[in-house]
Amino acid sequence: MAGKRSAGLLLYRRTADGGVEVLLAHMGGPLWERRDAAAWSVPKGEYVPPEEAWDAARREFEEELGLPPPDGPGVLLGEARQASGKVVTVWAVESDLDPERIVPGTFDMEWPRGSGVTGTFPEIDRVAWCTPHEAHRRLVAGQRVFLERLAERLAGGA
Repeated sequence: MAGKRSAGLLLYRRTADGGVEVLLAHMGGPLWERRDAAAWSVPKGEYVPPEEAWDAARREFEEELGLPPPDGPGVLLGEARQASGKVVTVWAVESDLDPERIVPGTFDMEWPRGSGVTGTFPEIDRVAWCTPHEAHRRLVAGQRVFLERLAERLAGGA
């Protein structure tokens, strides 16, 4: 059986000083709430073919952030296999978004573990615009390659 697949959109915007910022999502729930380093992700989610990865990336963006995905072309940043074995496909889209506008989706889990009590938690608890340097520290390790690929595409005039 094929492994799990996820797809996501990495929004980026150009800054007044000629730099770039990317939009990252902080993972929600009690396991992540006090972490910052390696606790952020590209807004993404799982899909199952025959759904196309691009369609899934746009759907998951809306499910996770509660906002429609931005219009505009996506620049394919390719795939990366995560430590879990999941394969993530990401597109970069140039757009702006006010982090205060997000309305995250939720998930249920037993917390504390073994308590028999189920709580409802946000899939992401916040989003933030980050410089590439900040994003590298904040992103889970398996997704940092997308920052490098975005920088290469932008340097090439994409």
